[in-house]
Amino acid sequence: MPLSEHEQRLLDQIERALYAEDPKFASTVRGARLRKPSRRRRLQGIALFVLGVALLVLGVILPLKPGGVPVVSLLGFLVMFFGALLTLSAIRHGGGEAEEGAEESAEGGGGTPKARRSSFSQRMEDRFRKRFEDEP
Repeated sequence: MPLSEHEQRLLDQIERALYAEDPKFASTVRGARLRKPSRRRRLQGIALFVLGVALLVLGVILPLKPGGVPVVSLLGFLVMFFGALLTLSAIRHGGGEAEEGAEESAEGGGGTPKARRSSFSQRMEDRFRKRFEDEP
């Protein structure tokens, strides 16, 4: 969702104050890229999932079942599960290249398409915008 002019001015003012107060921290935060850790997390999740599948199959093949419980297969399932969770959280929160490109094009185009917003969020945004327009 793009920012209004008033919100953009406030954000720029906060950014300038941050640079004046702590330039090292501000440059560190500004230089951080969220896409690369997301890619790395996705790859790690996929690798864990594949390792889990291998352990699951290996546990079925091996006769090692203390107490009748296939421990290696259970471990494989858990590794698979955590690999899938890691991959899905990276996809959902990471915002890959396609999502970033869509977000940038929406900001550059002057707004997001109204078809993607619900009527409730549209009404709330209108109310918020009216508050700032009514103030002197």
